Amino acid sequence: MNKDLTQSLVDRQNLLNNPFALKEAQKEFDLEGIYFTNQQIADFYEVSIPTIERTISEHSSELRENGLKTLRGKELEEAIKNKEATIKNDGRLVTNLTVSTFRGVLNFGMLLKTSEKARVVRSRILDIAISSVSNKINGDTKYINQQDREYLTNAQREDVERKNFTNALNDYVAMNNYKYAYFTNEVYKAIFRERAQEYKKLLNLSKKDNARHTMYSEVLLQIASFEAGIAYEIEIASNECGRKLTKIEVDKIIEKFTNHPSRKPLLDDVRTKMYNRDDVFRDVQHEKLSEYRKAMTEDEYEKFLGEQSRSLEQQIQENRDVFERLKDK
Repeated sequence: MNKDLTQSLVDRQNLLNNPFALKEAQKEFDLEGIYFTNQQIADFYEVSIPTIERTISEHSSELRENGLKTLRGKELEEAIKNKEATIKNDGRLVTNLTVSTFRGVLNFGMLLKTSEKARVVRSRILDIAISSVSNKINGDTKYINQQDREYLTNAQREDVERKNFTNALNDYVAMNNYKYAYFTNEVYKAIFRERAQEYKKLLNLSKKDNARHTMYSEVLLQIASFEAGIAYEIEIASNECGRKLTKIEVDKIIEKFTNHPSRKPLLDDVRTKMYNRDDVFRDVQHEKLSEYRKAMTEDEYEKFLGEQSRSLEQQIQENRDVFERLKDK
């Protein structure tokens, strides 16, 4: 993972939003406490107070979003009383105190370009972030999408709609068997702007790997939605003209379906999730979706790395009765 944290707000925020990496980092750097003063941060990074203050001035919004705050009044009294914040009292009355959480301390380290200690911290937090993912899925990120407890449900739904889609192509489209691969690629291009071959190359998948087994549940749901909608439109159009449709006619159906205004929010959402999750978890960049780049949320880390995540094996065990009923049909 080659990231220049001093240059990229998104890369910084991706790390700061990862609660599992932050927890490990706090242990490693041995920084216990709730709040850290500017002096403590300056001492930790071996820089001057003016350097810390200048960093606050230049990046105030970002730092405040990540735990920088000013304690006043009762909040300040409680923090000092409960030893959540430490001050060096020279006899003057302290009426306000600027502090940062540990998350904020790391944020400073990502912004301080001249501090050697900050450079070491940046390098180490990147390693810790990689480990937080690798340890969860035993080093193989290919199927991290299957940690999502909604994966199996959406994969089953997509499988049903896939059959309906191929049946519609078979019954209502006048092309040879090439049509199945061609229109599958058209669906992929409509949703995430890549053909199957491009997607598999980016994820370094082999020929025998099923690309859909690596896709996030939201992507599978979008594919299912496209397949269901396009199959319906193909059938309607074929029945209306009393014959099978040509390739050009189906291309127009897919284009119209993709560009309908009701699909834009859904496509924006799934493209955002796909680009940013693969960027963070798989170190894969879908360049055709780069306009959707943004930081991952804490909830998304929890979804794939936290208690709410479930391996595919666990999901199958939890839904074994469903599989048994399907097998009997």
